[in-house]
Amino acid sequence: MVKKTKNVQYFEAVGRRKEAVAQVRLYLPGKEKKVIVGGKEIKTGEFMVNGKPISTFFASDADRERYLSPLRIAKSEDRFAVSIKVTGGGKSGQLGAVIMGIARALVIVDAGANKSTLKKQGFLRRDARTRQRRKVGMGGKSRRKKQSPKR
Repeated sequence: MVKKTKNVQYFEAVGRRKEAVAQVRLYLPGKEKKVIVGGKEIKTGEFMVNGKPISTFFASDADRERYLSPLRIAKSEDRFAVSIKVTGGGKSGQLGAVIMGIARALVIVDAGANKSTLKKQGFLRRDARTRQRRKVGMGGKSRRKKQSPKR
């Protein structure tokens, strides 16, 4: 979805994985190469997750490679300032949701150029795996069986 606030254009998309949901906004900064979001200044090429720099949220180098990969494929690494809100799930699910949200936003930016390459890499596929629900008669957990009273 393309929106505009205070003369700044941004592209918004939602990514999901397991129980995690990520709302991603790719801002196109003007000549000053920075955007103010929620009272915080974001420069082009920088990521903010829940108001913090992404390096504090996803600290490892492997995570950095994963969330930058959709931007690298679309050749847009230093083009956008990125703001992300993440809720639910664990760190792995949240990272997957962030990657999907970035990929979906890039498709909104330029569907003709980005959609086919991102789809081939699997960034637009929803990973629908969720936790197994609790079953009736299992004594609490989903796979646990009740112990027999007679041996």
